[in-house]
Amino acid sequence: MSNPTATFETTLGTFKAEIFADKMPITSKNFMDLAKSGFYDGLHFHRVIPNFMSQFGCPHSKDPKSPRAGTGGPPHGTIQDEFTEKLSNEPFTLSMANTGRPNSGGSQFFINATHNRYLDWFDPSTPSKHPVFGKVTEGQDIATKINTAKTDGRDRPLEPIQVIRVTISE
Repeated sequence: MSNPTATFETTLGTFKAEIFADKMPITSKNFMDLAKSGFYDGLHFHRVIPNFMSQFGCPHSKDPKSPRAGTGGPPHGTIQDEFTEKLSNEPFTLSMANTGRPNSGGSQFFINATHNRYLDWFDPSTPSKHPVFGKVTEGQDIATKINTAKTDGRDRPLEPIQVIRVTISE
């Protein structure tokens, strides 16, 4: 049985990601449930740092200029950290964002633009612990376009980048 695919339709184009439901069932189910409910539809990338990552999934980012963009989570609250599979934060992987506290992930995640191994939950050199739950498999050029967007002093794209819709194919 193959893993599900998430299709992200954005204002810059479409990209697809394999969701690692076989290796990261808790984080994957959380993401897919939110996508299927329409939670992500209409949100904007609220934090873009070139050559690092592009962050998405805050409900307050429906308004890309909201000062609260980047501070919200899903209606059901946070999920349990899933530190089981040693999947590294390689380029184009999807990784769960959190506040730095245990079990604080929810709806926000980021797409790695480079190999951010120091964000791996199993890297003892850093307290950062971000589990990988997917990888962009088609449209890497779109993910790169998002990551290289011009930003303001708060890492927000000057031209808002909206995710129109996220669909899941199983």
